[in-house]
Amino acid sequence: MVGKIISISELSIKILLSEKNIKINEILRVDSKYGDVKFEIVEINDNIATAIPFQSVVGLHKGIEVYKEEKGLEIEYSEKILGRVFDAYGRVIDEKPIESINKKNVYEKHLSLQDVDINSGILWTGIKVIDFFAPLQKGFKLGLLGGAGVGKSVLIKELIHNFYETFLSNSIFIGVGERSREGKELYDEMIEADLLEKMSMVFGQMGENSVARSKTVYSGLTLAEYLRDEKQQDVLLFIDNIYRFIQANSEISTELKHMPVENGYPTTMISDISSIEERINSTEKGSITSFQAIYIPADDLTDEAVQAISSHMDGQIVLDRKVAEKGLYPAINVFKTYSNLIDIEKIGEKHYNLVSEVLRYLTRYEELEEMIAVLGIDELSEEDKQIFYRSRKIRNYFTQPMFVAENYTSIKGEIVSITDVLKDVENILNGKYDNVDESKFLYIGKYNG
Repeated sequence: MVGKIISISELSIKILLSEKNIKINEILRVDSKYGDVKFEIVEINDNIATAIPFQSVVGLHKGIEVYKEEKGLEIEYSEKILGRVFDAYGRVIDEKPIESINKKNVYEKHLSLQDVDINSGILWTGIKVIDFFAPLQKGFKLGLLGGAGVGKSVLIKELIHNFYETFLSNSIFIGVGERSREGKELYDEMIEADLLEKMSMVFGQMGENSVARSKTVYSGLTLAEYLRDEKQQDVLLFIDNIYRFIQANSEISTELKHMPVENGYPTTMISDISSIEERINSTEKGSITSFQAIYIPADDLTDEAVQAISSHMDGQIVLDRKVAEKGLYPAINVFKTYSNLIDIEKIGEKHYNLVSEVLRYLTRYEELEEMIAVLGIDELSEEDKQIFYRSRKIRNYFTQPMFVAENYTSIKGEIVSITDVLKDVENILNGKYDNVDESKFLYIGKYNG
């Protein structure tokens, strides 16, 4: 026994400690008639500890004895994680037994500054529009923005598929505050696409308390670190939605009666985000590269939480409903999508110049569309007509057949090398394919004309 409960609320328990070796983030437990109830220490003032419960506090009462969980909050740290679904506290929730080989504390960090490799290589995804406009470097963090119905799930599944096919690397999906229905749908989709065995999933569901939602990311990161550090893989990590992690911490902070900063965010928001983002890195032996869905409250990009998250990002991919409505998938808005790798010294002069030229063409194309709507295409100059038609070919070229959508499209998916992408784009811009109908560029891999 390490103490006794002296105060109880739904999200906060105060404990009078009888031992002095209790630390923040350690896990305590009580044995009630409703089963074990666990909670985590978040504050210690003299001999009074404040803890947040992992589940319902029904059955607890003042004076009940509290015991310490020696190993803290753990999750499986072995090959047994693949094909499995865990909750925020590291317990399997896919109704299949698991024989544990090894477990690890979810707060335990691996990397020192000397371990981090900032000059690691590029990870080509095989998806044309991403590799051309927003290439990834190992260890990159990319924001993934886009609402419902714009193809986010298909893009995530395709990335998981391509990473496994290209690098034999596994992926981790972390659902923070995921709706139960959406989580089950994603789980079923992964099984249907034959991807579940290539990945692990961790869910902190929306219906659970804020503690569960706040711990989901730490558990998922521990799984990703196993694949990077023990299996020496280039891991693909998805966090959906990183903003909900901040929301959960805000709710906990409010319950603890901490004074918030503007918009109700906790004073620890910056350090909370840093504790997550600093674990997503590349080493000489492996890497964790992440896509993080970011909710934008009231579409306000200047929101303090959004700004704090964005400061850690190395780029962003924006899925746009207007692009999807034109039947162009992946429905990526290339004007709002970017990567810090788009630098002449990092990707080379040819790639850099082609990106600049394509964006110039597409910008002019949008202007010409408005002119044509009013005046008609015959009123354009020959140069503008050329830009208009070539831009439509480029726009169509950056669509792509997806492996995970073959059952719906009946078009075989393709992985396209960046070499082929640069060659095709250059040929379109140079007029080599001026006599080819624009429809020939829709939903192909590389151009074989």
